[in-house]
Amino acid sequence: MSGRPTILFPLFADLESLDGVGPKTAKHLGQIDVARPRDLLFTLPHSRVDRRKVASVRSLDLPATGTVEVTIGLHRKPSSRGRPYRVEVEDAETSFQLVFFHANGDYLQRQLPTGQRRVVSGRIELFDGVAQMVHPDHILRPEEADGIPAYEPVYPLTSGVTLKTMTKAVRSALARAPDLAEWCDPTLMEREGWPDWHAALVEAHSPETSRDLSPDAPARRRLAYDELLAHQVTLALARSVERRGKGRASVATGRLQGKVLAALPYRPTGAQERAIREISDDMAGPRRMARLLQGDVGSGKTLVAVMALLVAVEAGGQGVMMAPTEILARQHLDSIRPLAESAGVVLEILTGRDKGAERQAKLSALARGDIQVLVGTHAVFQKDVEFHDLRLAVIDEQHRFGVSQRMELGAKGRAVDVLIMTATPIPRSLALAQYGDMDLSVLDEKPPGRTPVQTALVSAARMSEVVEHLRRAVAEGKQAYWVCPLVEESESVEMAAAEERFRHLRAALREGRVGLVHGQMPPAEKDAAMARFVAGETAVLVATTVIEVGVNVPNASIMVIEQAESFGLAQLHQLRGRVGRGAAASTCLLMYQGPLGETARRRLEILRETEDGFRIAEEDLAMRGAGDLIGTAQSGLPRFRIADIERQAGLMQVAQQDARRILGDDPTLTSERGEAVRVLLWLMEQDKAIRLISVG
Repeated sequence: MSGRPTILFPLFADLESLDGVGPKTAKHLGQIDVARPRDLLFTLPHSRVDRRKVASVRSLDLPATGTVEVTIGLHRKPSSRGRPYRVEVEDAETSFQLVFFHANGDYLQRQLPTGQRRVVSGRIELFDGVAQMVHPDHILRPEEADGIPAYEPVYPLTSGVTLKTMTKAVRSALARAPDLAEWCDPTLMEREGWPDWHAALVEAHSPETSRDLSPDAPARRRLAYDELLAHQVTLALARSVERRGKGRASVATGRLQGKVLAALPYRPTGAQERAIREISDDMAGPRRMARLLQGDVGSGKTLVAVMALLVAVEAGGQGVMMAPTEILARQHLDSIRPLAESAGVVLEILTGRDKGAERQAKLSALARGDIQVLVGTHAVFQKDVEFHDLRLAVIDEQHRFGVSQRMELGAKGRAVDVLIMTATPIPRSLALAQYGDMDLSVLDEKPPGRTPVQTALVSAARMSEVVEHLRRAVAEGKQAYWVCPLVEESESVEMAAAEERFRHLRAALREGRVGLVHGQMPPAEKDAAMARFVAGETAVLVATTVIEVGVNVPNASIMVIEQAESFGLAQLHQLRGRVGRGAAASTCLLMYQGPLGETARRRLEILRETEDGFRIAEEDLAMRGAGDLIGTAQSGLPRFRIADIERQAGLMQVAQQDARRILGDDPTLTSERGEAVRVLLWLMEQDKAIRLISVG
């Protein structure tokens, strides 16, 4: 794959090579991410203007855009500066005025000679009972009027670019679009009624009805599919390169797993059993595992992860479990320890805090294979950390571990199976966009023994009642979280709010039973404050959102979230998941500052209605859109120009299956269809994929 195929060169030329685009326009277009002719092809119109000719403006429902043939009458020059220049015209039934501001009279005399016929097109409005067309979009001789499209597409614009310029540039780009060999599956095209690529472009840029503008119009669906397919082929290539790394079969004996199951006070849920089976089968196979374990708060991911780690140990190897922060790594250690002990497995932790002789001792034990399961932070990735025989990496991820890091783990030359756990229930379509290179296991049942959480909305005006309620609960030996408002972009304001609330509650509860954690604290202080809360020495923990991730305090049964309307749905759901972990009935109070907007109210009501994280995530996606849901900055989500991940989830799934099938039949993309797919990858600027093919 030496470089971009020559057939695509015209689409990757400079914008200035297009009709009507000079250096200035090219710069303006950059503001809407248009840098090459191909970007214009994928910038589709969002509406259309009906410019079909009418006999008279009287037939129009004004204000409206109209195209009409007229006879030019008198020119009325402006009586004083700043007044408009008017030209009287007459169509088949009535007369009206063309109006020009800052006009050049001589130019208009030439354009609109009295007594001659012209076709004018533009927006017509009534002004003091007189119909006016201010600055017509088109003025043409009747014999040239075919140049006006019956339906004119309206494009997204940016300052400095008029619709006329944009339309001209798009037409010019379309004229360069080559006929490309078909990369779509013919049976799919037939089933969906899709045109070929070139025809789809032409259709999408010449909408005649409002149906042609819908994401479901065949031409648009086809173009959306091309984007999704290119993206999924890239992920599938990443997956096959990841798996070409010699996988190692890790076959479970069941000896250690059996001990853990016997020691459990309950039976795993059906979903847990299914996930454990899927993971064990993957690990026993010759290929490297890349699997995503997706489970809602409290669906029992830890048990599944431990069973997977035991497969590695039973097969004579080691496992590692990685968490994004030190505090979470320690929590994993605490939750895994009892299970590991019941199986007699040697467990250790390694974080950035390990120094000197102690760290050295751990490293040599790892290298000898004496430590069977290691829990750690990214410190596990450091150069001097060597395993005796690492077989499985479990990564607890908060969307901070993208495809590239997953590849890095593979590039260490270890044929490590990878299991990624996420507590954020992601709608299926987003899971495919973000983790399309992975297989999916979903935990969609709650283990027994978890009590539902009562959720209530409380106005901030009732703060004193909430504090009183808290005081009584603390007196009965209960524990509570109090989460302070989320302040975008300002940690210092967030910290001040938390400290203020801490002082207020400490005074109200009249004892040293209130703790505080926020993002600005040194890690050691944060850990100490958490430890006191876990041990029950403090009854109320005032916190900024640091606690949304994974903290486990079974005795905590109350969660107060201040200014809940400033949080996203998924975040509120995560926070609420911190209570209801023990036997006590739990409550979550969502405090809001009234009056609430429509969307904010809907968000809080959804939380009150349901604890099903997947339903919440689907609602969140519908309300906020994909980029926001994961925070586009660190989402690793692809940017699509045409495809709409929310509305076209089904297409994403078809694209994934198709991509895997294409590479299954033709891993090097050298067949006829494979070559067409290569052109698609170049067209969609999937350079990473192209590098991966050449690696292969």
